[in-house]
Amino acid sequence: MSENFTVSGLVATTPRHLVTQEGLPITSFRLASSNRRYDRTKKSWVDGETNWFTITSFRQLAINAAASVSKGDRVVVTGRLRVRDWDNGERTGTSVEIDAAALGPDLSWGTSEFTRTVLVREDPDEQDAEDPELEAESELVGA
Repeated sequence: MSENFTVSGLVATTPRHLVTQEGLPITSFRLASSNRRYDRTKKSWVDGETNWFTITSFRQLAINAAASVSKGDRVVVTGRLRVRDWDNGERTGTSVEIDAAALGPDLSWGTSEFTRTVLVREDPDEQDAEDPELEAESELVGA
C-alpha cells in the first residue's frame, strides 16, 4: 500500500539524523497522533486513540528537519504511507511509516518564523548566466 497521506501530531522522540556512506542525509522520528472529539454526554473534549507513525525524511528535507524539529513539537507531515508487517522471530507486528515529502510546524498550536534555505549548486559551471533568478541567487550565496 502506497498513498499520499497527511497527518498532524506530536514529535514523540528526539529526531535522529544520519548521513549514509553514499552521502544521503536521513532524519527520522516517531510521531504520535491523537484525535480529539467532543463528547456530548460529558460536555467536553476527549482524546481518542493514539496512532503512531515513523516519519522518515531524505535529502534537503532531512537536513532542514534535523535543524528545525525537536521532541515535543507539533508538526504536520505529508508523504507516502507504507504499512508493513514484520516478524523478528520472537515477536510480530505492524509498522506504519511515512516517507515525508513535506513537514512543518502545526500553526494551530503556535507561531513560527521561517528562514529560507539557500541552496548552493555543486557545479557553478552548470548555472545559466542569462537567467536573472540564478544571478540573484548567486548574489545571495556570495558567489
